[in-house]
Amino acid sequence: MSHLNIQANRFQLTSRVDFSPADRVFNALPMFHAFGLTAATIVPIVSGMRVFMYPSPLHYRIVPEVCYDTNATITFGTDTFLSGYAKYAHPYNFYSIRYIFAGAEKLRDDTRQIWMQKFGIRLFEGYGATEASPVLSTNTAMQYKAGTVGRLLPCINYQLRPVEGITEGARLYISGPNVMMGYMFSHTPGEIQPPEDGWHDTGDIVAIDKEGYITIKGRAKRFAKIAGEMISLMAVENALYTLWPENQHAVLCAPDAYKGEQLVLVTNYKHAEKKHLIQHFKKQGLADIALPRRIIILDKMPVLGSGKVDYQAVNVIIDNHQDDNDTVEDENDMIE
Repeated sequence: MSHLNIQANRFQLTSRVDFSPADRVFNALPMFHAFGLTAATIVPIVSGMRVFMYPSPLHYRIVPEVCYDTNATITFGTDTFLSGYAKYAHPYNFYSIRYIFAGAEKLRDDTRQIWMQKFGIRLFEGYGATEASPVLSTNTAMQYKAGTVGRLLPCINYQLRPVEGITEGARLYISGPNVMMGYMFSHTPGEIQPPEDGWHDTGDIVAIDKEGYITIKGRAKRFAKIAGEMISLMAVENALYTLWPENQHAVLCAPDAYKGEQLVLVTNYKHAEKKHLIQHFKKQGLADIALPRRIIILDKMPVLGSGKVDYQAVNVIIDNHQDDNDTVEDENDMIE
């Protein structure tokens, strides 16, 4: 990314949000992540705001107290971190906060509700990609729709390209002044390979309504093809979070000799059982084919520095459990 990319994204963001030099930003996000580096550090500093840096977002009891002590007015977080703070914080810890922007992972309804009920704060969910410097869209005080990631920022163009087998949503391509110069690869050191025809493939499946609000349906790579049908792994995970909201879950696909692929649930909920899944999926009206056929229970889920589940590490765990015969009964038996 060039200086121009980052500066363009700063102006795009500040054109939608009323930041001012009077604001105090609290940032506990990791600096090696674009969200923490650009949105939570470079943008406020270059815009004349004070920024308080805290070394770890995982200190759920300490972070709310430091927010109180620093009189922070703006902060950033992921769903994982924000739900952790809400659990341990005193209702007055965030008295001075004007805006909290959530990104990097889907914001759950439970997290949104507890922040409103306990602190009286509306969380603003956004969406971005490192290649876009990183902010692409966000909900704001003037433009807000719960369950979406807001509208695209100014000067960002987009294309929605259909994906075979996926009926809800399409693959999002973007271009604009904030989109990276290109990738550099080890086999061509020092050479920048720009996005093809100027369009960056986000790899995300999204839907955009008539008002321009974006709903993330999932990653293109996070769909499984089972018995000829495309199943969104993110949709299955969302259903699991409504069943066990206090825990972390990851759904991935593994080879299946009969149906091509099967879904595997990895969770840190110690009492997860097949019967619970069957009952919940039936109650939610979800398709039988979306039911995970294997359950792997961990003491602790592997996570990245941003707080998101580390899917690569989870995939290794699944590979190491290939001989696990703990499978869900055939879907035909499930409904009965």
